[in-house]
Amino acid sequence: MSELMKSVSGVRGIFGENLTPELIVELAARFGIFQNRGKIVVGRDSRTSGPAMFHAVAAGLISVGCEVIDLGIVSTPTVLLAVEDLKASGGISITASHNPAPWNALKFVDNNGMFLYPEKAGQFFSTWQASVQYSNWQNMGSLQTDNKAVARHISRILNIPYLDVELIRKAKFKVVIDSVNGAGGTISPLLLRELGCDVFELNSEPSGIFAHNPEPLAENLKQLEQAVLRNRADIGFATDPDVDRLAIVSEQGKAIGEEYSLLLAEKFVLSRVRGDIVTNLSSSMASDDIAREFGVRVQKTPIGEINVGRRMLEINSPIGGEGNGGIICPPVHYTRDAPAGLAIILNYLAERKLPVSDLVAEIPAYYLQKEKLEVAKANLDKIMARAGKIYEGQRLDSTDGLKIIGDKYWIHIRKSGTEPILRVYVESDSAEKSARISEKVLEMLKADAG
Repeated sequence: MSELMKSVSGVRGIFGENLTPELIVELAARFGIFQNRGKIVVGRDSRTSGPAMFHAVAAGLISVGCEVIDLGIVSTPTVLLAVEDLKASGGISITASHNPAPWNALKFVDNNGMFLYPEKAGQFFSTWQASVQYSNWQNMGSLQTDNKAVARHISRILNIPYLDVELIRKAKFKVVIDSVNGAGGTISPLLLRELGCDVFELNSEPSGIFAHNPEPLAENLKQLEQAVLRNRADIGFATDPDVDRLAIVSEQGKAIGEEYSLLLAEKFVLSRVRGDIVTNLSSSMASDDIAREFGVRVQKTPIGEINVGRRMLEINSPIGGEGNGGIICPPVHYTRDAPAGLAIILNYLAERKLPVSDLVAEIPAYYLQKEKLEVAKANLDKIMARAGKIYEGQRLDSTDGLKIIGDKYWIHIRKSGTEPILRVYVESDSAEKSARISEKVLEMLKADAG
């Protein structure tokens, strides 16, 4: 049996193997107590284990006296926004994000509508040894439904202060949207039609039978590339199952890489609102170039959207996110939000009157090589320590794993918070250089992988 994953991204595992209904009931009950037995918003993505997960979560929360608000199948950013809108004590998003279909997870949301800060998540995990104090028959919780959360989310996006909705509508874009049969089908096509787009839908049925690998990487978007060409569309968008990551296919039918979603958003938003932008340590150096263009700086955080969102809130940043397609738009909420991202990018297209491929060409080109290595858990720390010794004397950042910063390149080695693997990211100013460095790093790491 594989081990349950605990991190700032919540608790995730394979349903029925290490993530059982019994455990889910207990975790939900503990979270309800931790959040003072108040109102808890619950939403889920479309995974087939979702109904079982939801009923277990609801049972745990009700049994400790919580008022449960069921949103049904919705995007994760919709859940977080609903916690804020409904002034709830917290929330739980039932989703394993980009993980394959057998996986599921609980993501815990605080009363500010953001995921638990790392220190508070640590406090919550520390309560797991105590016995659960269930409520008596006189103090049971309740269950209600809320079917307006998606409409509120769309309204918040349409009311972004710098968004020119009429300009987007006049452009009459032809857009293909691939929701991978995740939760995106409940919001993305609706928003696109509100923006006046001619919409071609792929995999919009929220069945949980993912049409392809749910991580919106270029190699997984062949169907979308073909649909963009077939329909002569202006742009194609793809989201992951819980709709917090956005990838783009250009009018040429080419996936441009999920890093460019954030970069294009940065270019547009900084033309409207100035301020430092925030990204994580594995995001592209192109963000630094864009920041310099607008006279601001990039502030870097550890991996994890809560780290990015928290820093953005602290410094009042106008735009930020993660290079995996995660765009954080503060006028909507301090969380990665693919629907907000696609609205921003369509506004950029409408204003510049240029195809996506031309806008991408304006951004300095760097080449990101992403690799992952399965590692025996007992060897993870040994590998990280060895890497530190090998790169000793170079410019290092140990904020999150180990980042080696060189001349026009960087290497980031870290333990994954969502899978039992080691992640290795390399970015440089040429594809050959990134591949060469990546191959060398992997060879070094494999010696101790076990």
